[in-house]
Amino acid sequence: MLQVLITVLFAGNCSATAMDVDVVNMFVLAGGTLVIPILAFFASFYMWPAAIIHVYNWYWRRRLGLQVVYSENRGYRFCYSHRGKPGPGRPTILMLHGFSANKDMWLPVAKFLPKHQHLLCIDMPGHEGTSRTDARDYSIEGQVKRIRQFVESVRLTKRPFHLVGTSMGGNVAGVYAARYPNDLCSVTLICPAGLPTESPFVERLRELEKDQELSGSLDPQGIPLIPSTPEEMDDMLKLCSFVRFKIPQQILQGLVDVRVPNNDFYRELFMEIVGEKSRHSLHENMHLITVPTQVIWGKHDQVVDVSGSSMLKEAVSGCQVDLLDNCGHSVVMERPRKTAQLIMDFINNQHNTGSGSNNSKKLS
Repeated sequence: MLQVLITVLFAGNCSATAMDVDVVNMFVLAGGTLVIPILAFFASFYMWPAAIIHVYNWYWRRRLGLQVVYSENRGYRFCYSHRGKPGPGRPTILMLHGFSANKDMWLPVAKFLPKHQHLLCIDMPGHEGTSRTDARDYSIEGQVKRIRQFVESVRLTKRPFHLVGTSMGGNVAGVYAARYPNDLCSVTLICPAGLPTESPFVERLRELEKDQELSGSLDPQGIPLIPSTPEEMDDMLKLCSFVRFKIPQQILQGLVDVRVPNNDFYRELFMEIVGEKSRHSLHENMHLITVPTQVIWGKHDQVVDVSGSSMLKEAVSGCQVDLLDNCGHSVVMERPRKTAQLIMDFINNQHNTGSGSNNSKKLS
């Protein structure tokens, strides 16, 4: 194509000046400059789709003003992204992701949060850039202790902050609120695990136990939330989302390629959080939650049934429940704008009314 362009330019004016030649050279250079990244993109898309995932997250972190940093505390490394600075009248927001995700899962929500909002998104214990140790850290109680260690290491204890958690992270956030109420001004639980509910996901786990004839013992190789192929990844997305995303096969492959090296860890973590000590942690501690509490849940959640919202509303005084139509377990991905709006409305309402706790008054 570039050769044709050059031929046409010269045929139109055989007496091209030196300046004309420079113009042609500029076109050639510009064309080459564009072709190289385009070819690199398609090569990466088909040959290294996982690279596209990493570049995509890096781009959106940059676009949204989020910086990735590390904090070392007593030989343990925490990785988190952050933006903004603490300010009068608005609390810091600390966000805890779900099982097998990482801090970047909050990017869609961060897009709709105020730019000046002080925001921290942490990699949970063992995930992404945070230290991977042993099963003691992977139980819900173990994760709560590590998050508390992180809070101390970055000095969030100086002012009450708002804690947000989804799924496994919601379980951790709820237990944290029960253990350390003085740290918080309020908490948001999004489709939190740790409650005795029935769901299609729980039914599938029971079927796996029956098929494997292990008398209540689950083979971690067959867990639906730990895919090893693009087809299994697609099944997991359908399980977690009410909205049916049309994802190209190469992107599915990229998502699998990113996860597969960590699948042994995910299996160990999963067996720990569904074990006897952690399975119903939130249910066992929810009556101890005294800070203002918000619950956000997708009405069509197939992983943790929406009936858990009623349990929390009954157990936690003044609990605010927001149920989302046409939404599944992946609230953060399916309804990011609405999620951000609900969180900020809840925080602003707590601050403006100064309701029910001394923690709210400390923010002013």
